[in-house]
Amino acid sequence: MKRHHILLATSLSLVTLTLCAAEPATDGRIAVHFPAELRTETLRNMRDHLLALQQMQDALARSDFERVRDIAENRLGMSSMKAHGAHHVAQHMPEGMQAIGSAMHRSASRLATEAANASASGNPQPVLAALATLTQQCVACHTGYRLE
Repeated sequence: MKRHHILLATSLSLVTLTLCAAEPATDGRIAVHFPAELRTETLRNMRDHLLALQQMQDALARSDFERVRDIAENRLGMSSMKAHGAHHVAQHMPEGMQAIGSAMHRSASRLATEAANASASGNPQPVLAALATLTQQCVACHTGYRLE
């Protein structure tokens, strides 16, 4: 029986790889052209955003709501915009991308507020819901746009 499960898992993996390889080479996302230096810096910021999401999840797993609050506000929230040069970067973004970026920063600040509340209540559910909303903004932007 165990061998059957291994063969099934291997077969499913091969089917998945084949389907991924068979996807069309076209990318339907909107290409956004940034100056080379700004593109590099923006991609670095996005990788830091991804790291911040991972660090918040780790802190949530330990019920360290104060750490979640700090990361959410200072690395992703409205307070982080100046450090990321958001005004300068936004000048190169289409309106829709700007709107998603602003919504992401607002969502992160709301997450910070929910994390602060959870420090008092001990209830992680509103924090998890806010994290899902924040992540939704990331997914929306990366689904709709690509940097060039």
